[in-house]
Formats: sequence, C-alpha cells, structure tokens
Amino acid sequence: MKEPKKCIIVDDEPAAHYVLANYIRQNPQLELVFQGYNGIEAMDYLRENKVDLMFLDINMPEISGMELLKILPTHPKTILTTAYSEFALESYDYGVIDYLLKPIYFPRFLKAIDRFFLTENAIKVEEDAINSVSVKVDGYFVDIELDQLLFAQSFGNYVKLYTIKRTYLASITTSEFEKCLPEKNFMRIHKSYIVALDKIDTTEKDFVIIKNERLPIGITYKRELIDRLKNKAI
Repeated sequence: MKEPKKCIIVDDEPAAHYVLANYIRQNPQLELVFQGYNGIEAMDYLRENKVDLMFLDINMPEISGMELLKILPTHPKTILTTAYSEFALESYDYGVIDYLLKPIYFPRFLKAIDRFFLTENAIKVEEDAINSVSVKVDGYFVDIELDQLLFAQSFGNYVKLYTIKRTYLASITTSEFEKCLPEKNFMRIHKSYIVALDKIDTTEKDFVIIKNERLPIGITYKRELIDRLKNKAI
C-alpha cells in the first residue's frame, strides 16, 4: 500500500476540526499530521514540514485563508472550507483544487478527495515524462539532462548546477529550480542544496557525498532523507 498523503487542517472553529478530522481518519489514503487554529500556526508548521493537502478555512481572525495563500511562496494542494461562497472564483487563482461549503457532508468531502487524487496522478504522469530542464545560462537557454545532474547549489538569485560533465551558473532561484524537478528523483537536503538521490555515493552523520563532494544535510531535512534512502534500498 502507498504511503498516505499528509494532511493539515487550518480553521479557527473547533467544530470544523472535529468534522474534518473524523472524515480524514475514515480514509486510509490520508494521514492527519497537524491541526492549526490560525494562519500563523499554519505558516510556522509549513516552513518546517512537507504537506500534501491542506484543508483551509477562509474566515479566520488576523490572517484569512485567502491572505495566507497570498503570503505563502509555495503551499500544499488546498481545499477551502467555508460557510460563504463569494470567494470561490478568486480561490482558483491560487491553485485551490476544491471549495467545500459548511456544513460539510461526507459524500461531498469524498468528492473533493477524489479530485485531489486525480491532480496527484496527473502530476505523477507529468513527472515521469520529464527528462530535462531548460535554464538560462549567460543569457541563453540551456537544456540540462536530469540523468546527468548531480546536485544544485544556491547562489542567491542563481543556482550552480553540477552535472557529470561540467557545471553551469543558471539564472534561477533554488526554489524555482526545485519546482522544475521530479520529486521522486531529487530532494532538497539543505537550504542551499538539492541532490539527485541516485547520485549519492555515501552518507555520513551530517553530510552526503557525491563525486567526492561533501554536502551538508540540514537538520529539518534529515529525517526525510533517511526515509527516502531507506525506501530506495528496499
């Protein structure tokens, strides 16, 4: 069985948490990993943790759900939960995949979850088809073959790309470049480094080694890296 998708609930109403948590626990494909009652709690959690799906209330004090989506540079797939429908159209500008009106009934919840998994499957097909990434180097676009890429290192608004044959200084941020990579093959191991998992030669306590280069492992990425390398070895 596949790993369940990690979900969070962000809503200022305890009753909404009770309903959504109950629905999530009835679906073995989902795992509830966090419950927040305002946007600040959600931002703090998302800075340090990877999440697949967020159930987000719109009407919250201090920071509304829509404001939270605007503030976050990247955010998980999101299903909005609200008693009001006037934000439905605007919400789709922020990659929201569905819009649940309160009170939320279980059949409608299941429909939203089906839509989420449809988008996940579409992403997987797209990732499987990716074999190169086009980046701007010295004013020209260069295609980087992903099976040649060893790791990427952050240089402010640039990324230094280390491939088997040579290095490139690409005009792109690390976060932008990370979004171009198939998640199953690459992983950020530090705020400044993204590595090709199959190019890791060995690991030490706080480093990975790729072609004699020792790259630091950030503490917030360590657990996930260990798990992913373990799964690849099985």
